[in-house]
Amino acid sequence: MKPFKKWFGSKTEGDDTASRLSADNIPNHVAVIMDGNGRWAQKRSLPRVAGHHSGMKNVKKITMAANNIGVQVLTLYAFSTENWKRPKEEVEYLMKLPLEFFPKEIDELISNNVQIRMTGWKEGLPDYTLKAIQDAIDQTKHNTGLILNFALNYGSRKEMLSGVQRLVQDARDQKVNAEEIDEALFSKYLLTDPLPDPDLLIRTSGELRISNFMLWQLAYSELWFTELCWPEFTEEHFYEAVLEYQRRARRYGGL
Repeated sequence: MKPFKKWFGSKTEGDDTASRLSADNIPNHVAVIMDGNGRWAQKRSLPRVAGHHSGMKNVKKITMAANNIGVQVLTLYAFSTENWKRPKEEVEYLMKLPLEFFPKEIDELISNNVQIRMTGWKEGLPDYTLKAIQDAIDQTKHNTGLILNFALNYGSRKEMLSGVQRLVQDARDQKVNAEEIDEALFSKYLLTDPLPDPDLLIRTSGELRISNFMLWQLAYSELWFTELCWPEFTEEHFYEAVLEYQRRARRYGGL
């Protein structure tokens, strides 16, 4: 087994499991539905926002864990188009988290060659949220390592409908021939282009559903669910998910 390059520290949680991974079969793209922040807090008689704050702190740990083993893209489902239905105070708190996260962590992310991206709609997001994210994107745009992609104000059905609308308009404008439309072309009309489809999806909190997340892109992804809430999901658990991924045979409909 090829040794992994350590990008941070000398000894971290999960090193033992990481050492069991095959370096030749690391998922290129891991997507995570970071669920259970509020429930984690409520179990501890804390306000829901305390769970979101703890969840935010966990983002860097899992990012570094992914970077440690050579994952190329880590997409984190941070806020869905349906999350606007939550209480106003909770939404406002979530919108302010990037203002705390990026200034505190950006130097370490840069030193680890991490590139920040966002997948989602900017419309509706507060200006201060967009500025914090755009500043992080600008500061890391020349980095060539792990892509840390935040799915923010994102919903897959809206994404696909928008893609179909743009594709139809391009066909009307004779920029695209109907006979040329295939899966590869349609993928270019999605918000995730040019990122590869996820190889592995992880969802925390015990829920066994996709929740309108990358419905097109997850067609052949391996799914891994855990009862753990996001704030208690450690590097060790992340490596366990990757190890399970490596045990599976991906046939894509073949034998």
